[in-house]
Amino acid sequence: MLLELAEDVKKEVSKLCDEYEIFISQSNSISLDSKMDNLNFAKDEISKGLGIRVIKDNKVGFAFTSDLNKITQTINQAIDNTKLTKSDENFAFSQPGKVKEIKGLVDKKYDDLSLEEAIDYLKSVINTALDSGCEVTSSGFSASKYEDVILNSNGVSVSNKGTGYGVGLSVNVEDGEGVSTAYDSKSSRTFNIDGDKLAEDVCKLAKDSVGGKHIETANKDVILDYHAAVGLLSTFISAFSAENVQRGRSILQGKLNTEIVSPNLSIIDDNSLEGALGSSNTDGEGTVSCRTSLVENGILKSFLYDIYTANKEGCESTANGYRGSFSGTPSVSPSNLIFDFKDSVEISDMADGILATSVLGAHTANPISGDFSVEVSNAFEISNGDIGSPIKKAMISGNIFELLKDCEKVNSEIKQYGSFIIPQILVHNLRVVGQE
Repeated sequence: MLLELAEDVKKEVSKLCDEYEIFISQSNSISLDSKMDNLNFAKDEISKGLGIRVIKDNKVGFAFTSDLNKITQTINQAIDNTKLTKSDENFAFSQPGKVKEIKGLVDKKYDDLSLEEAIDYLKSVINTALDSGCEVTSSGFSASKYEDVILNSNGVSVSNKGTGYGVGLSVNVEDGEGVSTAYDSKSSRTFNIDGDKLAEDVCKLAKDSVGGKHIETANKDVILDYHAAVGLLSTFISAFSAENVQRGRSILQGKLNTEIVSPNLSIIDDNSLEGALGSSNTDGEGTVSCRTSLVENGILKSFLYDIYTANKEGCESTANGYRGSFSGTPSVSPSNLIFDFKDSVEISDMADGILATSVLGAHTANPISGDFSVEVSNAFEISNGDIGSPIKKAMISGNIFELLKDCEKVNSEIKQYGSFIIPQILVHNLRVVGQE
């Protein structure tokens, strides 16, 4: 149905412009949120829209609409908008390629999921937390199904479909001196998330954090749990964007084929990975999904490119041109970032250190230099291989680029949070600042 609509748009735009790209998307979503343990928001929504890019005299113009009765007006607006941009020969649209359908992206259960069933699911998560002796401060559940079609003047005609589910929970536990908090979330392409186990794990983390003790300021080995690692790595990964490199906003500029992280670590961006959150048949420009080796055994091998940034360097797009919706244009973004370590260590082998479950203030880190100073949340001492007393309050500070030059995989489950597919990560000699 979307493809038929795209063909109708093609007939109209081809009369007015030789170079064009049509992007049509439709999504169905269920969103639930609670304040405390009371459900206060529920929405079952359908969204559909059209985005058109055109190139005229090496100038790009874009327009969008959610009113599909205004196709001609939108086309004309896109053409008019070319007058507002500068001529640039690097503007281009994707070329046809052999599309291989990625498995595990669509869950047929979504079609049978009702708003009432979603509400019952979230209520079960909340009740499990309450039964575990925790106070629920917030929770949420989302389910979505989407389809998009990309058709352009080069002969590209591709579609992407997928589903996604997510649940999150935040709780409090009073400890006599104050309140201990904890949060976690899970996401999946399929409706296989054990919400009750999530609630049990979050409550256990909050209870284990009760009665935190003061820690002395020192340089220590730190295990970054999944949320903590993602918070800091988000700063690190922005340096791989070709757009940032070309604008001089990346510390990795000019460092291709040099060692930038531990030889123990390789980093891969793979949007063709079966069942992964960031996978699709193509990116948002219609470039066929692929596997890109960014770092091999510590050596920088590539950056992330969309078509525009690739053309500026005379190379190929890495299929990392993504758009948030039909109302936006593509920009460079990671898909599934795999942190692949050769070797691993055991927590039981650690004599002294801390485990940081999450960090607060990661957004304040400097994305160019990599410097950060953040508060750790739900942190614990590690002594003689055992995870021991909770830490009341502490900060960690350092430089993420320097830390990754000497990092190791902790022998732990590999999980995906957002774009990152990671284990727990051990970093050395990190400044830990104890606070009262």
